[in-house]
Amino acid sequence: MRGVGQTSCAAAFLAVALSIFTVPLPAAGDEEMDLVRRIHARIAANAADGPAGEAYEQTIPGASVSFRMAPVPAGEFLMGSPPGEEGRNDDEGPQRRVKVDAFWMGSREVTWDEYRIFMLRESSGYRDPDAAVAAVSSPTPPYVEMSFGMGIEGFPAISMTQHAANKYAQWLSAKTGHFYRLPTEAEWEYACRAGTDTPFSFGSQPSELDEHAWFQENSGRSYRQVGAKKPNPWGLYDMHGNVWEWTLDRYEPSYPAVEGTLENPWAGAEALYPRVVRGGSWADGAELLRCAARRGSEAAWKMLDPQLPKSIWYHTSAQWLGFRLVRPASIPPAEEMYAFWNSAAEKK
Repeated sequence: MRGVGQTSCAAAFLAVALSIFTVPLPAAGDEEMDLVRRIHARIAANAADGPAGEAYEQTIPGASVSFRMAPVPAGEFLMGSPPGEEGRNDDEGPQRRVKVDAFWMGSREVTWDEYRIFMLRESSGYRDPDAAVAAVSSPTPPYVEMSFGMGIEGFPAISMTQHAANKYAQWLSAKTGHFYRLPTEAEWEYACRAGTDTPFSFGSQPSELDEHAWFQENSGRSYRQVGAKKPNPWGLYDMHGNVWEWTLDRYEPSYPAVEGTLENPWAGAEALYPRVVRGGSWADGAELLRCAARRGSEAAWKMLDPQLPKSIWYHTSAQWLGFRLVRPASIPPAEEMYAFWNSAAEKK
């Protein structure tokens, strides 16, 4: 695994990124880019203090809430599912060989305990004394109780837009001095498989799901507290079920045919919809909990939002949608951080 401070492939990656990833690019004098540069400098200065390839627990500064990160080694895998896999959809192929760099991933989904510190800071009237943290945009107050009565303490945060998840990652990065973002779709599937090539990280039998996942048959029509089922071989909990999880990529009905091995792919997007979510949820059957299963986001996920125009922060109708974060082992340049954190920017 690379050391936390290394940037050996960053320049080459960025050259590709800025030509392919159709995200808002910074203009001269862009205030958001200036903010990202300040956060980047903080992360770069803090690089030597981070762990080197080991699991760690981080307390959010100024709070009593912590989260855990598990190391994911660099490697290659066959992304997607073979034609004969039970429950397979056409959007899971053709399979392609992918190589990913090392990263850490949240061992559990982001919980309300963590997310509400960010989500409710505007409505609480609290302004962080750290100027860089305070400058990260945050959600407007929700019009409904966002757990929908399913539970707060230890339960996964739900119903946020991809933009909201990105801004949480930016805020957490500014708070902690470590770079966090959503996983790419390739990183997510690689981490879910954890070195396996079966439909589930534990094998091929849906009958074993009860030990590993909350889904349609055992959830009681509600999400459940994170980390209650068995983890996958790399120590990641709830990769199957509980809530769908955001990735950075746009959704396409099939993978483009490619030759050779793709390195750290990210399918950037011009349109806001659809974007890829992964993992299945408490409301889904076994076929949607497979490692290769995918789903595209929809504007209808805002259907229950009473605001006009609809909020850029909430998918009120998607009460089975959450996320977890990754921390790449290499620190990217500021322009790349900007691209990740603003890839789903919405305007009212």
